[in-house]
Amino acid sequence: MQLPFFPLRSIFFPGETVPLHIFEERYKQLIMDCRSEATTFGIPVYINNELAFGTEVQLVEVVNTYEGGEMDVVCVGRQVFKVLSFHNNLPNKLYAGGEVGFLEDIYDASDDIKIKVLGKIKVLYDLMEEPFKALPLEKFNLYGLIHKIGLSYEQEYQLLQIQNESERFKFVDTHLNITIDILREIDRTKGAIKMNGDFKNFDPLDFKDFKIN
Repeated sequence: MQLPFFPLRSIFFPGETVPLHIFEERYKQLIMDCRSEATTFGIPVYINNELAFGTEVQLVEVVNTYEGGEMDVVCVGRQVFKVLSFHNNLPNKLYAGGEVGFLEDIYDASDDIKIKVLGKIKVLYDLMEEPFKALPLEKFNLYGLIHKIGLSYEQEYQLLQIQNESERFKFVDTHLNITIDILREIDRTKGAIKMNGDFKNFDPLDFKDFKIN
């Protein structure tokens, strides 16, 4: 399938709301085409000097149109794709595009791994002293929390390419284990530093029966 492209140094996931400020002429044209033809476009991720994977998005609303033609638009993420070809300009268009292949999303995660990951996200937020509203399992969408658990840009890009839901949960579980351990160690270190400034009661050691062999 061919899609118009709007390459960005940003990562969006299926179901995610995508707010964009449009100011370049080529992307004004892209948005107007998508609006008039009810077509989707792709946001391939620019990383490591390449465009290999991205997310198809659907234009939902043009929120504001400014005097100079700039726009604020809201889109929603749909499917993840692999870039198969790239053309800097589609025929008679200012914007780029190319052929893409959509990745199949395999929903195979068990309730057990979902419960485990959700619990660890709660632990993470508690350690950061941030409020976290408990979610019922049936409303838990991993993609909805991806940007809120401390993943790096590179980690999010890795996650974008994982087709099996169970593998995505394992990936996040590993990240949470490492992050929680680090935060706990930081808390322990902060406590140790604080104690070093306090007066302490030390119990004297009894060397009554102590001998050097």
